[in-house]
Amino acid sequence: MTKMGKVELYIHEILDTKGAMLFSFIDPLDYKSAEEAILTAEHVVKGGVDLVLLGGSTGVQGLVLDDVAQGIKDKIDVPLVLFPGNIATITTKADAIYFMSLLNSRNTYWITQAQMQAAPVIKRASIEPLPVGYVVVYPGGTVGWIGDANLVPREKPQIAASLAMAGEFMGNRIIVTDTGSNPQLQNSSYVPKEMIRMVKASINVPYIVAGGVKSIEDLKQVYASGADIVQIGTAFENHKVAYKHSVEFSKIVKEEGAKKLHR
Repeated sequence: MTKMGKVELYIHEILDTKGAMLFSFIDPLDYKSAEEAILTAEHVVKGGVDLVLLGGSTGVQGLVLDDVAQGIKDKIDVPLVLFPGNIATITTKADAIYFMSLLNSRNTYWITQAQMQAAPVIKRASIEPLPVGYVVVYPGGTVGWIGDANLVPREKPQIAASLAMAGEFMGNRIIVTDTGSNPQLQNSSYVPKEMIRMVKASINVPYIVAGGVKSIEDLKQVYASGADIVQIGTAFENHKVAYKHSVEFSKIVKEEGAKKLHR
């Protein structure tokens, strides 16, 4: 088994001491310029975010990825982790990478084949791999479409829990459930609370909830339901208010994390 690297140990240390974490996901293609993406990363870290994720499902590679990654690294003092959309979403400018298996994909490429192709590159580049089991929940957004996911129905939490357990048993040391980028549901669009509770109760590794968390109330509900880490994308995208929002969200993380430690 691969030993834990610095970033994975950092995640465990923060969870052990603070009870909860907040990640910010940045897709450079969601911004008008690389400078805006870099500025957003700088602002959210100043606001209290624990880790910055960089990547996207489409077109984030090559010089664009290198330049934005370097720009972010120059501005932040927390880990920068790649969120790969495919085997080209790799840069040596990052500290680590979500080495993800999309557990409910219909296409084996997203379960093991892309990982097989990327593994030698990651090892040669000395990028820390974070073994992540990834589960996509309805509506799935872009990642669900690209990854050919057999989307987990929102009313079937036991399916997500079983997938999470299978991921842990196969060696994943982090589990992520995601509803996709900026899903457009009439009601709350994050992973349902009962699903979060069931997944958390089924695994013994850090659990990240991603997608659809846009408000302070959403954040409170997700942590209260059992999430160890919440991954925020859309809510921090506007660089003009990213600092303000991250400060507000980070306050909730501290409060909910303290509650988790005392339960």
